[in-house]
Formats: sequence, structure tokens, C-alpha cells
Amino acid sequence: MPLPNKLLLWLAILLPAVAVAQPVAVQRQLAESRRALEADARAAAEPLPATTAPLRLDEVLATSRFHAPQVLEALARVRGAEARVLTTEGAFDTLFSAQADIRPTGYYDGANVGARVFQPLANNGGNIYAGYDVSRGDFPSYQADNFTARAGRITAGTLFSLLRDRDIDERRFNRAIASADVVLADNDRLMVAIGVQARAIAAWNNWVIAGQRVAVYKGLLKLALDRQAGFKRQVSEGLRPAILLTENEQNILRRQTLVVQSEQALEQAAVILSLFWRDNDGNTIVPGPERLPPQLAPPLPLAEDAMAALESRPDLRLVDVRIAQARTKLALDRNFFLPRLDLKAEVNQYVGAAGVGDINYTGLESKVGVALSVPLQQRTARGRLGQTTADIEGFQQRRRFLEDQIRAEIIGLTIAARQSLRLLGIAIDEQDRALLMANAERRRFQEGASDFFLVNLREEAAADAQVRRLDAAFRQIVAHADLAAATADLPALGLDR
Repeated sequence: MPLPNKLLLWLAILLPAVAVAQPVAVQRQLAESRRALEADARAAAEPLPATTAPLRLDEVLATSRFHAPQVLEALARVRGAEARVLTTEGAFDTLFSAQADIRPTGYYDGANVGARVFQPLANNGGNIYAGYDVSRGDFPSYQADNFTARAGRITAGTLFSLLRDRDIDERRFNRAIASADVVLADNDRLMVAIGVQARAIAAWNNWVIAGQRVAVYKGLLKLALDRQAGFKRQVSEGLRPAILLTENEQNILRRQTLVVQSEQALEQAAVILSLFWRDNDGNTIVPGPERLPPQLAPPLPLAEDAMAALESRPDLRLVDVRIAQARTKLALDRNFFLPRLDLKAEVNQYVGAAGVGDINYTGLESKVGVALSVPLQQRTARGRLGQTTADIEGFQQRRRFLEDQIRAEIIGLTIAARQSLRLLGIAIDEQDRALLMANAERRRFQEGASDFFLVNLREEAAADAQVRRLDAAFRQIVAHADLAAATADLPALGLDR
């Protein structure tokens, strides 16, 4: 047989075999792909681990209250303000001083040694003092105060401010401002703590809802997987076309994507929650899905009269303290308009026999003096007084606006909290009806009265309704937490102790 004819004969024999073998290989590949798909999908559809030790909201609030870095930073500012108060108290510390003067050469050979103890007065601009001096030798007339008796001289005296610095001076002003700064820092700490607790509540509930969203999508995926097993049996019996398996595989892939996306959101929510859930050393702890509680915590209770808590807002108290500080400064500015009139009284007790100076330097000696100084133009005082008066007016206007803003915020949050309850009720009704429709459509499909497209549509609509119900529950919880923060409801936020 010629060679071309032999080739044609072999081709005629082999081509049908190749044509038969190719679909078999494709079918085998599709079958393996389907098995892998179903294995991955069933793994994705596995329920979340059992919650043997659910992480409670009060646990998170306790750790965020004591270990959140923002709170610790605010506490550090409070300690710094308290340290500044101690610094200003140093202006009233008792002062000890000592001196010694000796003339080894020259016409006068006097030598004297003395010590003094000064105690500033906390309720007056003056001070009290006491001391001891002893001298030997001779002194010029302009240093006659250096002469003492043989055994020395004991001195006690006081200085009182009668006009300027009587009620307030720089020392007491600094102490008052520093004490007010402690109140400012503490209210700032409270504002930070309120914000942290409100965000912790939102983070915990967002994590729980993310876990419930995963459960919804895993349930949706499980429906498709269970249906796939039935389709395989029906296709093998010739009751349904094979293309139905491919169509359901498409649904499995789509639902598996939803599961993966929801699991990603759950992991991200856990990371955000770890910013508030910390160990005793302040290190973040990322909770695993095994710590998910079975249900959400109830929303925080609403205050009966939200506006009654307006004055407890720490930001309003901050402005009030600023106004009080400015008024203290105003008193200091007015103090500078007063003339300085100081009264000085001193008693000296000479001890022992007369010294070199004279016999007059013995026994008891008392002195009383008055010093007066009057500033004439007062331009510095007038300028400071005008500036402080303008500051007070500015703080008062700021408080007025802040109070109006807080009222509007509370009203808006009250409306949001009230409407969130209505929206949640609507979402629950929608979810119930969507689940009812999905169950009914599945029964109709099993009875042959519905089609595959419609039953998938009902199931996915039911899943969407469940997710919307979760979102509505989250919005209600956040609205209640925001309102508790706006009204400074410390017990609700875990800050009552």
C-alpha cells in the first residue's frame, strides 16, 4: 500500500479514539475541580468555633478604662498638673539663710555671724521671720545694726501687706492657677475616657456583628452545598440536566466569596477591638472567633432626661474653669492698681552683757515701720485689666456656643436613638418575611413548582435581610453609646467607680 494511503488509514483509526478520549479527560478534570470546589466550600461553610469563654463587653470596658494609652496619657497630664501645684507651693517654703562678715584688716575690726529663718504667709503678701546674730569688734556708724550683746541678739519680726498683695499676689495667683489646671487636666482625662469607652462599645459590637455576618453567609453557602449533593444524584439519574451542576457551582463560588469577605471583616474587627482589649501590661490582645459571644449586648439604657445631664459635661466644666482662672487673673490685675502699704514690726532681744557698741545694746528692743509706694500712671495695670476682661467675655461666649452645640447634639442623638429602634423593628420584620419567602420557595422548588433561579434569589434576599437587621442593631447600639457619651453617663460607660 502506498505511504499516503497508510497514513490516511492510521488517521482514520486514531481520530475517533482521540475524539472519544478528549471529553473523558475534560470530564475527569471537571469532576476533580468540582470535588476540590466542594471541599473548599464545605470548609468555608463550617460553623465558627464554639464560644466556650465568650469575651464580654464589661471585660473590654474594664481594660480600656485602665490600660488604653489615651487614658494613660491623660492621667500623666493630671500627674503633671499636680506636680505643678507642688512647684507653686514652693513659693511658701520656709527659707533658712546664714551669713558671716569678718574684717581681717582695716580701721574697723568688727566681725558678725547671723542666721535667719523666713516663712512666707499663705494668706497675705508678707512673711514672718526669726534670727540670731552675734558680733565682736567695732563697726562704722552706718552699720550700727551689727552691734549685739555679748551673748548675741535674738530677732523676731513680721511684714504685712495692708493694700497691694493683701488678698492676692503672684505667689497665690500661681498656686490658684496651678490648682485649677489640675481640675482642667482631670476633666480632660474624663473626656478622653468617655470617648475611649464609647469607641470600645462600638468596636466590641462591630466584632460580634461581624461574627454573626459570617454565620449568615456560611448558612447561605451550606444551602448551596447541600443542594449540590441532591443535584448530583438527580443528574446521574437523568432527572435534571448536567448544566444545573455548573450553575449551582457558580452560586457556590459567589457565596464562598461572601464568606471569605465576611471572615476578612471579622479579622479586621478583631484587630480594631484589640486597641481596647489589653492585658495588665497594656499589650493588645486580638480575640479569636472562639471568643465570640452568642448574641449582642443590649443597648445602653437611655437617660430619662438627657438635658438634665448637660452641666455634667466635662467640656463645659473646662470652660467654667477657664473663666474662673481668668477671674482670678482679674483680681490680680486689680491688685496692681492699689498702692503698696506694708507694715513691719520687729522685736530684738539682746542676750547677756553689753557688747563693744554701747550699753544701749541690751535688753528688749521693738520697732514698728510703715512703707508706702504709689504707682502714678498705671498703664501696665490698665492694659492687663483690659486684656483679662476681654478674655473673660470671650470664654463666656465660647461657653454659650458650646452649650447650644451640646443641646443640639443631644437632641440629634436622642432622635437617632429613637428612630434606630423603629428601623431595627422594620429590619426584623423584613428579615422574618424574607426567611419565610425563602423557605416557601425551597419547598416549591423541591415539589417542582419553582425554578432554580428564583429559589437562589429568595435565599440571597433572605441573607441580605439578615445582614441589614444586623446593621440596624449595630446602628442602634452606636446611637445609644453616643448618647451616653454626650450626656456623660458614667455608669453606663463603665466609669462610675
